[in-house]
Amino acid sequence: MDEASKVNFDFQKIIAAVGVILLSVKFVAYYLTGSVAILTDALESIVNVVAAFVGLYALYISSIPADKDHPFGHGKIENISAAIEGSMITIAGLIIIAESVYSFFHPGEIRQLDIGLVIVAAAALVNYIVGRAAIRKGKKNRSPALVASGKHLCSDTYSSVGIIIGLFVVYGLLAFGYEAAWLDSSIAIVFGIIIGYTGVKVLKQSMDDSMDKTDSALMNDMAKLLNEYRHDDWIDLYRLRMIKYGHKIYVDLHLVLPKDMSVEYADHEKDELSQALQSKFGDSVEISMTPVPCSDSICRYCCRNCFGRKEEFEKYLIWTPDMLCSQEMHVPSKVIVIDDSIKPSS
Repeated sequence: MDEASKVNFDFQKIIAAVGVILLSVKFVAYYLTGSVAILTDALESIVNVVAAFVGLYALYISSIPADKDHPFGHGKIENISAAIEGSMITIAGLIIIAESVYSFFHPGEIRQLDIGLVIVAAAALVNYIVGRAAIRKGKKNRSPALVASGKHLCSDTYSSVGIIIGLFVVYGLLAFGYEAAWLDSSIAIVFGIIIGYTGVKVLKQSMDDSMDKTDSALMNDMAKLLNEYRHDDWIDLYRLRMIKYGHKIYVDLHLVLPKDMSVEYADHEKDELSQALQSKFGDSVEISMTPVPCSDSICRYCCRNCFGRKEEFEKYLIWTPDMLCSQEMHVPSKVIVIDDSIKPSS
């Protein structure tokens, strides 16, 4: 297990442990209050706990090194884990809506709401702190499973905050002698919808990752890094593709080099390119490079002294994400000059 995998796995253990504790606390709050809105929060926590252990298993499998049956490693299981978690969040939202609709027509007694509010508020704060930390670590180590867990915890926090605000209103109405059980159920319905929407977004993100959709933020970082670390011999870069397997990134690209460069030197340039990428992304990035000899049409983008130069150097290419994804070398457009020096005699 490499360092990034170990950090992700250890943090997921914390998420699982916190989930179990908060689940118990929220059911205590429901038992004390009888509030269906607090029951909504507790039911989502069941999903949190199950999803946390699914994510823990996924991160363990993801850390297993590549083998002959899985030459790119086992990181794709994190996408499966995120899909399961997204599905569970969506189902939890639907269950909450169904339970809330039933309670709307069959309201129960609400009691000790002040104690319940304190418990739910404390649980929400813990959820938010752990969730934001999980998202930060997941993005840093490129772990879809950890990011999904963090988003799940944060969505739980946002719904808890909304429930707390709503229950303060209910608490105030009850204090003045008004019947407010219907409002308790209405709050739960609203946040059941929000929770379900969050689940759909997590599910969509996992599907995009499974289909290797281009990560725009990652591609922007890649373009900035390659422009910063470029060598004079890196004339052009194109057909760059990235595949993410858990926290690992596999990069495939075409690099245009001077046509008189030896195979040995081309291999050296590949090492230089790998070091540049690893300076930003660490050892979790692997590169496959296809060296391409330059052509006369691209001389204006090369400043190297060359006996075969056909045009003067003008400028370096500044690679953008779109340029890196281009399927062809960036050959400058030809300018056609019409010579009007020869005029017909009058």
